Amino acid sequence: MESTPTVTQPAKRGRPGYDQETVLQIAVEAFNEHGYDATSMGKLADRLGISKSAIYHHVPSKEDLLRLALDEALIPLESMIDEVKKHEGTSEERLEFFLRSTVRILIAKRAYVTLLLRLRGNTELERTALQRRREMDRQLSELVVLAQRDGQIRQDLESRATARLLFGMINSVVDWYRLEGPLDAVTLENHAITLLFDGLHPKR
Repeated sequence: MESTPTVTQPAKRGRPGYDQETVLQIAVEAFNEHGYDATSMGKLADRLGISKSAIYHHVPSKEDLLRLALDEALIPLESMIDEVKKHEGTSEERLEFFLRSTVRILIAKRAYVTLLLRLRGNTELERTALQRRREMDRQLSELVVLAQRDGQIRQDLESRATARLLFGMINSVVDWYRLEGPLDAVTLENHAITLLFDGLHPKR
């Protein structure tokens, strides 16, 4: 199995004790806990234990924090799509690669994906992010259609609905999965793929 592409951006250094990456992580925790709109820069400053001006040393605005956070989720997903297009194999294998890679990214970027999934589209930035997310849906639908045409998965299922159901199951991981829980990430990934491709009925 090919490895899932990852995107690592260098942290911007700021005041002693904090860098941009740390500020972003704490901001995302606050956004997920209280909601982006309800989280002011003052609340973030209190949570960080620094002044608002110190936050502005790292980022120009709260919206820039949101942009950075959403890119943490979307860039790896978009890179994965590029890898799927280059992936050699059957349409079913490409579909499995897509789904496995998505599970891995959701686990690795859980907080950032949670933020992405909770967007309401209130700003241009949010609407753009939602459009990028919808592109993921479209790409998955295309993979489902190709696998159906090749006779590798059931052909009696509507492709767009199937893609949404697949994503719905995978996206639920961010709500309940914990790395410190009894299920390790690799086992979760394999469970998800087995369920998605083989279903709940025992093999006959």
